[in-house]
Amino acid sequence: MAPVQAQAQESKIAWVSSERIYNESKLAKLAGEKLAEEFKSREKAVQELAGRFKAASEKLEKELAGLNEGERGKRQREYFELEKELQRRQREFREDLTQRTNEERAAIAEKANSIVQQMARVEGYDVVLQDALWFNPRIDITDRVLKALDK
Repeated sequence: MAPVQAQAQESKIAWVSSERIYNESKLAKLAGEKLAEEFKSREKAVQELAGRFKAASEKLEKELAGLNEGERGKRQREYFELEKELQRRQREFREDLTQRTNEERAAIAEKANSIVQQMARVEGYDVVLQDALWFNPRIDITDRVLKALDK
């Protein structure tokens, strides 16, 4: 047991928080701004459609009792079609935004991983962890990675 403990004591281990990299780095903030600009017009269009849907819902609710059977059915179909369109556009918006966010995160991760690997080689780390149930804060190199990434 003693040789295993001695070997473990000689190992140099570090930990890095990928979530902090994704949330605090300049690259992440720039990516967030870029995505907000990229999706601004689509988000506005979805919001306008949601407003139209809400107005149509309120109007239908008020007028439903006074409509004849044929007009009631026609208006309900229009309402449900508008609802389906809103749901479809919201879903597409979320899916596209999620895909682009993942693409931006992948680019950030690639750069951060390169920095971590370089640090590990230069400083002689045996292992660098990203996910851990627990870690001692003294092995956290996230701030150093953030500084290098933000250069």
